[in-house]
Amino acid sequence: MPKLPAPDYPADVRARLEADGREIIARYPGSRSALLPLLHLVQSEEGHVSRTGMQFCAELLGLTTAEVTAVATFYSMYRRKPSGDYQVGVCTNTLCAVMGGDAIFEELKEHLGVGNNETTEDGKVTLEHIECNAACDFAPVVMVNWEFFDNQTPESAKKLVDDIRAGEQVVPTRGAPLCGYKETARILAGFPDERPGAVGASGGAGPASLIGLRLAKGEVLPARVVHPRGETPRERPQPGSEHLSSHDAPQKTSASDPENPAGPVGEEGE
Repeated sequence: MPKLPAPDYPADVRARLEADGREIIARYPGSRSALLPLLHLVQSEEGHVSRTGMQFCAELLGLTTAEVTAVATFYSMYRRKPSGDYQVGVCTNTLCAVMGGDAIFEELKEHLGVGNNETTEDGKVTLEHIECNAACDFAPVVMVNWEFFDNQTPESAKKLVDDIRAGEQVVPTRGAPLCGYKETARILAGFPDERPGAVGASGGAGPASLIGLRLAKGEVLPARVVHPRGETPRERPQPGSEHLSSHDAPQKTSASDPENPAGPVGEEGE
């Protein structure tokens, strides 16, 4: 059966959202461009983008609900069902995965008793895997309401979600202090974060991310050896005494190794 029309917001809520929505629309030369922040705005009201929220965006922008739905379902940052106060995203993209992200995600699922994009019974935490948190030099990374928690382990990640559920204060590695998901959505809609000190808090990129910038500015970086994990770094060899990388060292091949000269292959075993 077709769904009934979405119910409207209560009159006071709609009046407040309309005032905020008009402010958002005024930022853009074309009103349609305001759809993404408007979806964040309605998400800040209910904690997810409901049918009522999509109908509100459509009416305010003169779009069809189908057009709004197409956008709301395309981007994973818009929740389509009620979610927790804290969105815990574990990066499972390549680098974070091999550094332990997959293990963190699997252990958190078991520890919290939820699957991907599911919420704990107390409504505190929604767990999801994220393809990339754009912080590879701090891998593995967990984000809570889009704030960074760097260099995580399964143990530290479990303590993190336990502290969140217990109401303990948790402090991101970098960036602004943590706030609830609805408050985060309003900030993403483009409204100022009015918490004392929140705007001044910052977390820059790590050294590995900044190497490209340093090279672009003409800085000459010293060569260094990256040792296999677990191996004790050796004293740096004198120039010319040893190649710094196996990639630029001459390798023994059948053409260059007298003990294994190149030649046609004969019968098996010859």
